[in-house]
Amino acid sequence: MIFYKTKAEIELMRQSCLLVSGTLAETAKMLKPGITTIYLDKFIGQYIRDHGATPSFLNYRGYPFNSCISVNDVVVHGFPNGDELKEGDIVSIDIGVYKNGFHGDHAYTFAIGDPGKEISQLISITKESLYKGIEKAVAGNRVGDISNAIQELTEKKHGYGVVRELVGHGLGKSLHEDPQVPNYGKRGTGAKMKEGLTLAIEPMINLGKREIFTEDDGWTVRTADHKASVHFEHNVCVQKNKADILSDYSIIEKAEKSNAFLFSAS
Repeated sequence: MIFYKTKAEIELMRQSCLLVSGTLAETAKMLKPGITTIYLDKFIGQYIRDHGATPSFLNYRGYPFNSCISVNDVVVHGFPNGDELKEGDIVSIDIGVYKNGFHGDHAYTFAIGDPGKEISQLISITKESLYKGIEKAVAGNRVGDISNAIQELTEKKHGYGVVRELVGHGLGKSLHEDPQVPNYGKRGTGAKMKEGLTLAIEPMINLGKREIFTEDDGWTVRTADHKASVHFEHNVCVQKNKADILSDYSIIEKAEKSNAFLFSAS
């Protein structure tokens, strides 16, 4: 069932989404070689609680951490651990918060130092594809229009692998709502979108082939060829002429640019 939000509910949800953005921005300030992802996860959990919310991911279907931190060939759901980040690593940080009865849930991929031309282009194109998808999140369009826009840029134009098994989704009082939002598909297919539909649009794009596998922990998803994967995610509300982006990348990008240890492709 698809749930449509009222204007008041959208504003409550915006607060949750902006707290995710703020948490990502504060985390971006800390990224550097030598820091561990478990240290980042603990900071993320505390920051969310200090701002009157709870981490959406913690204990969700048994997930044992506050955030998903996916490094290099990990596509999504990476377990924070004691391994130190190093120069050249790419790090996708995916965070969810629950506040005022609504979830926010989005992600951003960072590069520790210069990851090289090939991977920096993957980061740039994946981020661009997210906005191509958002352009189609308007009332009267169908979900397949979002999916196709992402696939056209990443797979058709640049030859990247578009993950099929993992998709974007509706978002609201539940962390995952209908409809599913694949990153591949045909224009004019899927559910017809109406005003008040809130979505998490999240291209997961591989440098190499699209095939993936899940590790024995039941969560960590890696590329089958162990080449890099990039993940960006925004929260949006479908409107008449232009999607309302509930999350805010500008504060994350500002923190990214001000951190001398991070490479900024934008």
